[in-house]
Amino acid sequence: MRLAHCTWPEVASRLETERALIVPIGSTEQHGPLGLIGTDALCAEAIALELGATTGALVAPALNYGMAQHHLGFPGSASLRPSTLIRVVVDLLEGWQRAGFAHFFFVNGHGGNVAPLQSAFAELHADLARHDRPGAAQVRCALHNWWQLPGVARLAAELYGAAEGHHATPSEVALTQHLLPATAHHADLPPAGPCDGAVHGAEDFRARYPDGRMGSDSGLARPEHGSRFLATAVADLAPLFATFDAEPTAAGT
Repeated sequence: MRLAHCTWPEVASRLETERALIVPIGSTEQHGPLGLIGTDALCAEAIALELGATTGALVAPALNYGMAQHHLGFPGSASLRPSTLIRVVVDLLEGWQRAGFAHFFFVNGHGGNVAPLQSAFAELHADLARHDRPGAAQVRCALHNWWQLPGVARLAAELYGAAEGHHATPSEVALTQHLLPATAHHADLPPAGPCDGAVHGAEDFRARYPDGRMGSDSGLARPEHGSRFLATAVADLAPLFATFDAEPTAAGT
């Protein structure tokens, strides 16, 4: 169920027996000549909502902006500073923790978010402890990058091999094609060129990867692949969420 579609009394009622919240987070950034600007957020939200439907857990509204400063050389891209993203996440989690949530399960769609999110979790624990907030010892945060899930990685290797690449990948483009078929773009693309995974500033990124792809052939994406990636990601995440949700939240509980 979507948190945004609940009233506050409904949330309060659920919190009597539930403590977990699924939080999708992505980015607003270029994804090569065929991928949508909103790819990372669209993928994370779709997977999170399907996971919520499978597990019965509440799903927060997607965080559509992330740390994507290296993509700012491409029109349409937007980014938060790492420090801003950290503060946004901490503020949100502190508010939800105050309401009674204790377990925060992040479904992430963008690699640039990983370091800020890990820092945000550390900041959250430090803030809660420093202010001796009730329930601080019960808080747990988990981060899962959907494209790195074992089943997803195997499927991408099966479908695309080395052409999966590192950014504007056919797997993420295929998922958006499945979600939004009317927006799908198809074309035979030239080779993306070598990719060593290096990411510096926006100007350097644009010089290294002129059309935005990092060693990927997003032209291989197909909508029917996207439905398989969605199902596989949820199948990978469901047992992880069940274990996370069942984790004791305090000594002896």
